[in-house]
Order: sequence, then C-alpha cells, then structure tokens
Amino acid sequence: MKEKLWIRSLQGYEETVKLPTRFKHLQLKKLSFGARACTLQFEYDSTLKDDILISEDMMKLLSIPHDRQLHVFVHSDVLDIGPLIGIFTAGFTESLLRPIGERSLFFAKFLTMEKSIGVNAFVFGAHLINWSEGTVEGYFYDEKQGWSKRMVPLPHVIYDRLPNRKTENHAAIQKIKQRLKDEYLIPWYNPGFFNKWEIFKSLQTEGSMKHYLPETIYQPTFLDIQRMIDQHKHIYIKPANGSLGLGIYQVIASSTDHAYYCRYRDGEENRLQKFTSLKKLIQHLFKGKSLQNYLVQQGIHLIRYESRPVDFRIHTNKDQDGKWRVTAIAGKVAGKGSVTTHLNNGGMIKTLEELFPEQKKRESLSTRMHHSVLLLSKAISASTEGIVGEIGFDIGLDKNGDIWLFEANSKPGRAIFSHPKLKMADRLSRQLSMAYAIYLTEQGVDQLEAQYQ
Repeated sequence: MKEKLWIRSLQGYEETVKLPTRFKHLQLKKLSFGARACTLQFEYDSTLKDDILISEDMMKLLSIPHDRQLHVFVHSDVLDIGPLIGIFTAGFTESLLRPIGERSLFFAKFLTMEKSIGVNAFVFGAHLINWSEGTVEGYFYDEKQGWSKRMVPLPHVIYDRLPNRKTENHAAIQKIKQRLKDEYLIPWYNPGFFNKWEIFKSLQTEGSMKHYLPETIYQPTFLDIQRMIDQHKHIYIKPANGSLGLGIYQVIASSTDHAYYCRYRDGEENRLQKFTSLKKLIQHLFKGKSLQNYLVQQGIHLIRYESRPVDFRIHTNKDQDGKWRVTAIAGKVAGKGSVTTHLNNGGMIKTLEELFPEQKKRESLSTRMHHSVLLLSKAISASTEGIVGEIGFDIGLDKNGDIWLFEANSKPGRAIFSHPKLKMADRLSRQLSMAYAIYLTEQGVDQLEAQYQ
C-alpha cells in the first residue's frame, strides 16, 4: 500500500498518530521514518482525508518534517513515512553557505524537487554518519532559508553522486557503502561509474543492440590500430575510464598526401598535428607507454551544423513506477578544431528544433532516438551490477541517418541544461532522479511484507 499524505503536527497528545479511517483495518502498531521505528498508539478520525497527524514528541524523535506531503507505505504492522533520501557524495567544506564547495548549487537544485514529488532528501558524506545511533547529520536545503544541518535516521534509499572514480574507488568509501547495503539493507542506486568497454561488451552479446555499436577494440595493439585506420580512415583512441572528453585522440588517414592527422586537446588548446606515418603518430602521443587502459573506436561521419560535427546527449531516467523515460535530448556542436563536442572545448548546445527546422523530419528522428535509448537503457541496466536509475548517452547520427552509441554515463554531466529552452527537461530529469527513490522504497517495503507472510 502506498499513499501521499500531508504530515501535520498533533497537539496535546503523546506517542500518538491519527489517521483517516480507511487505515483502520491495517492494525498498525509502529511508525517508522528512514531506518528508525517506534511503537505508539494509532487512532482513526473520520474527518481526516489526506492528512496524518503525529504527536510532537514522535515528530521530534523520528526527525519527521512538519507540514509536508510525503508518501506512506505499509508493511505488516508498520506505517512507514518517506522516502527519506540520502544523496551520498564527498568534498564537503566547513561553510554552511557552500557546504559542498562549487557543487553546492548543483545539489541545491536537486533538493528543491523534494516537495513537488513528496520526498524528504538531504546530502551527506561518510564523515557525517553516527553508526552507534544509526543516524546521519544531513545537509538540507530550503529555497528561502538556504542550507541547514539536521540529525535524521539513516535513509530509506541512497542516491550515489560521488564526484569521480578516484573517490569512488577509495577503500574507506567502498567499506561504508558495503556496510550500509549489507547491515541496513539500504538500496543504493547509481553505485558506480560505467566502464566503457564493459558496457560495449555487454551490448555486443545482445543481438538487437549490435547495430548501434561502432567497432571497438580494448587494449589495442599497433596492428589493431593500423587495421582499423586502413578500414575506416577515421578512428578515435580514448581512455576506457575517461570522462569529460579528456585524453581522446581523433586520427584521420589522408589519401591525398598519404599522411595521418591527429586532433586532440592540449591544456586549453585544440591541437591538430600531421605525421608521415601511423607509427610516428603513436610513438609521439604515447611515448612507448602501454595502451592497456585505452580503446580504439571506429570513427563515424556525423551530420554537421554550420560545417561542424554534431552528436547528441540524451538523458534517460527511471520514474516512480520503475519505468525508463527519456527526459532530455540536445544536440552538441563541436567547437572549431575540437576533437569532441564538449562545451569546455568550445562546443555549443542546440535543440532539435534548431538543428531540424522541418517538423516531420524532427519528429521522426525524435521517435527513433527515444526508441533506441530506451532499448539501450533496459539492456545496460539489466547487465550492470547494482541499481541503475539514470543514464546519459552520447549518441551519433551519421549522414545515412543511422544511430550510433558512443558512450553511456551513469553520472551524466548537466551541461546541456545551460540552454534556455531545456529548462523543463532539466527540471524533469532532476524530479525523476528523486522520484525513482519512491519506487525503490516501495519495493523494499514489499520485500519486508513478503518476509512476514
């Protein structure tokens, strides 16, 4: 059972909850919020419709917020209020104005979604957990009052927003994540950065997914690179665990002057170098270093906007029913001389309307893209360890109209939402990132209910 009710304070009572009479048949005995529960008196009032009244002492004991719409879940004799969502990250400061440094605004935007979807959310890190009490000192955000800290029980669900692979792989972080999952059975969604090669390998086994994949080789030898450049005339060499377009090399074989051209980012500059042989190019770029952490990928002849290559960032999210939905599509136009379409390399964001003014063509493409990324989302989440709740796809469209998958990201950046016409998409993707926790909480309650039966 799941409902959305207003949480109100009950004056003049202790250890008491008042509910609408439709709850009377449930024989409730306990009230819980997050990982904490207590036994109290349940009363039923025919005048209540969409409210639940909780005595002040219980509100304080369980740290339940006042005058808020939240969901209530029932399992056995327990009424569970929530979901209480903990957004787990690192990089905290001592400042209450900017508690997570430069990313404070990023997290504040997520937390402003909580009231509209009926959840209670906070940001926390490993150092804020009190294991002996089963509580956490969370950072909450209010649009009027700003940031505040409050002690709450450990959450129903944890949304992983660790900033990078180095932090994620730290032994202490791994230990804490495992303890919260094993000892407290807290669902943890988006638990890790994707490995590009592992994603490609899993999709290659899906017959219906293969046509989306450019030819890709992990840990390539020089002969692998030679064969691919001879066959495709255009390849990319990229880190298997890279992000933000860093460390990517575009290699093009020129038949007119029998040379090889390499385009890459060098600090703040886009570089283009010419080499008389592929061997000299590889030696110059990697200086004898192994390519064991790289992959080589077939280049695709992308559509262009004002003579510049275009690819697409598409966001998908699971919603509060656990279903995949497309929340945003935007074109990314490469900067002048750039190897990628990232904004920090001079790229720019365009809507589908700007790229495809013809409505019929635009709608046809949008339908095809929706279909493709939803299939890819289901395949990736089914083959990935842990709970995947959102994916950011980098998708290519070639001159023949074929769709290609370049990358899938489990913690996608949000640069496309700087475009003024993507405000609604920005809001929807943030809403669903939080709303998925409702589904996970309900699933957890259903599992507990099954144990009692």
